[in-house]
Amino acid sequence: MLARFGRSLYRHRWLLMRRTVQISILLAFIVQIPGYGKIAQGNLSSSILFGELKLTDPFILLQSFFAGSSIALPALLGAIIVGGFYAFLAGRLYCSWVCPINLLTDLAYWLRKKFKIKGNMSLSRSLRLWILALSLVLSLLGGTLAWEIVNPITRFQRELMWFSLSGAMLLGSLFLFDLFVSRRAWCGHLCPVGAFYGLLGRYGRLKVTATPTESCDSSGCSRCVAVCPEPHVLAPVVAKQAQSVTSGDCTRCGACLDECHEGSLSMKLDLVGMVSKKTDQ
Repeated sequence: MLARFGRSLYRHRWLLMRRTVQISILLAFIVQIPGYGKIAQGNLSSSILFGELKLTDPFILLQSFFAGSSIALPALLGAIIVGGFYAFLAGRLYCSWVCPINLLTDLAYWLRKKFKIKGNMSLSRSLRLWILALSLVLSLLGGTLAWEIVNPITRFQRELMWFSLSGAMLLGSLFLFDLFVSRRAWCGHLCPVGAFYGLLGRYGRLKVTATPTESCDSSGCSRCVAVCPEPHVLAPVVAKQAQSVTSGDCTRCGACLDECHEGSLSMKLDLVGMVSKKTDQ
């Protein structure tokens, strides 16, 4: 029984790691450590870690710039730290490892599969880019952080501490839309924050890489594509047109790695590719 439990943990290792990171980040803003206080003050838009390190969401800073607000040096430096981290590794790492809304949308997707809910309104992936552009235009015209008025990410954090009917209704609507109307609609088609981080980390060096095995070639199961939140990113790899995922839409969630029982996929930090590109230039 212990061996079976151990195998189950291993087969869901990426999911367990993601959930541990996501929940730990939320707790850092909520839990008071005796004699120290909270590890993080603020929220994912703007925070202070350990009372010293100031971090700013670069999308917030961009909205502030369009709104005509003056940019304080600490906020600028905080945005450079956060933006540089995601640009180097992978922008949409934020979506699957940090963003708390992913907990809701993953639950909705799990329930869709469990209860075999088939409804799936077709939405364009470019829609989130249009919402991103609209957020910036409205920030420019209104002189305010337009997206932050409705941003469910910060709403989620607030709901954990102070319940509000409007926040609960927004989050509930988002959950129900993903559950009954369209598969992974929010993260995959609507969220401008995900669109922004996808653009920011387009050339991130943390990559899902394929090392085809004989069993993988013979089975042709494509289970990895079936579980991927953004299945189009794996299509070139499965078709053997590319050795690694290059699309900025990849969230590096590791769902494909958990599902690939043949061990044909891995997550690697590709510094060699970055060096070779510089050499070519």
